[in-house]
Amino acid sequence: MKLHPLARALILGFGVLSAPPLSVAEGLPDLGEAAQAEFSPAMERRIGESVMLEIRADPAWLDDPEVTSYLNRLGHRLSSQSEGVRQEFEFFALRDSTLNAFAMPGGYVGVHTGLILAAESESELASVLAHEISHVTQHHMARMVNKAGQGQVASVLALAVAILAARSSPDLAMGAAMAGQGVAIQNQLNYSRDFEREADRFGLGVLERAGFDIRGMSSFFERLQKSGRLYENNAPGYLRTHPLTTERLADMGNRIQGRPYKQVTDSLEFQLVRAKLRAQEGTSRDAVTEFETRLKDRNFAGSEAAMHYGLAQALVRDGKLAAADKELGELRRLKVVSPMIETFAAQMRLKQGDAAGAVKLLRAAQPRYPQERPIAYGLVEALLEAGLPSEAIKVTEDELLSYPSDAKMHGLQAKTYALLGKRLQQHRAQAEAYALLGQVPAAVEQLELAQKSGDGNFYEYSQVDSRLRELKKRMADEAKQAKEGKQK
Repeated sequence: MKLHPLARALILGFGVLSAPPLSVAEGLPDLGEAAQAEFSPAMERRIGESVMLEIRADPAWLDDPEVTSYLNRLGHRLSSQSEGVRQEFEFFALRDSTLNAFAMPGGYVGVHTGLILAAESESELASVLAHEISHVTQHHMARMVNKAGQGQVASVLALAVAILAARSSPDLAMGAAMAGQGVAIQNQLNYSRDFEREADRFGLGVLERAGFDIRGMSSFFERLQKSGRLYENNAPGYLRTHPLTTERLADMGNRIQGRPYKQVTDSLEFQLVRAKLRAQEGTSRDAVTEFETRLKDRNFAGSEAAMHYGLAQALVRDGKLAAADKELGELRRLKVVSPMIETFAAQMRLKQGDAAGAVKLLRAAQPRYPQERPIAYGLVEALLEAGLPSEAIKVTEDELLSYPSDAKMHGLQAKTYALLGKRLQQHRAQAEAYALLGQVPAAVEQLELAQKSGDGNFYEYSQVDSRLRELKKRMADEAKQAKEGKQK
């Protein structure tokens, strides 16, 4: 990840971070009141968007609608249980084998694929998300800035950059930390341990109210601690950015002790997502061998269906389409019901040159899974592959009526309009995709191209002009806020 652009975004961020927590965990000071007038949630979101521009450009960014959909469904189930807090969240995955997750201003929460695979139950994965959600809802970055004071913003910046860098490179993280004042950095690290305890306490409540096994938090963190002792200087990244102490583990244990045991069954999607990620690891041949061995030994690790699904994914990756089709047939025999099976079946049809078959499968699946975005994306792409862009446009229009903030669907709509030769609509749709991703200058550029397209009517040009004025004003406002933030 590029640190210099991140640093610039965070420099702005520490001048304008968000509002304080609505409540404070037992035994911790309330540092939010003084910051309330200075830090707005809207600005916190914009800071997060700025950093996300860099993260989306990172080669590790995982652009997989099914993994993203699952993480957001799980994350929103948890965040809806944050009492008294209204906060938008966006969850995403990075293809990284290290065990790490991190939260950023504005409700953005990243999860490494290595952590998803290391979780032995859905409750364990949920416990990490609940912890990160609590960092956001309790506005820990804003409170850190408030405690440091304006005179120590540089030191806090160095710490924040170090935390982000540590997700994949401890050496970069150490260099970022050394760029600040040693004592100030240590003070902030010490204070962050208070934040960790607070996130544990709020996170446990979120986890329990969302219906998960709260023991998943202590079991996962205890395993992380043992891993850290085993590997010493090569501890999991999560331990470097989230200091884990014996005191924290004891505090978790005390809060869990005496609570009634609740057995929670993992969802099928949890198992399928993990199988899909595992099928993408290492060489394709190794992945096939691993799943074949597990099925032969009946080592299902929770789900036989997930093992067949993982093997099918690995076989496709290895170019063995006939064998993959056989595994798909086994999933049908097992009567596995999941939108992930339907999208995989459609992808198989496309690889076999049967675009019409893929369209038929996805059209049948859409009414059964109306809220599953990957089904809708797959249908648009299958219609384009089948040479039916006019039908694809109708799907994008219907979907955007229900989900107007779907940047990916706006992008697919732009692609479809381009195939239809409708330049104004193409640039207009692409502008909305960019705007939703926080890429406002790129959105402005697209709208300016739409103005010059020469193929729109008066009404369409008026809409383009109006939207262009809105985005230019947003650019001007953000530039003004950036200038004010640097002067503080």
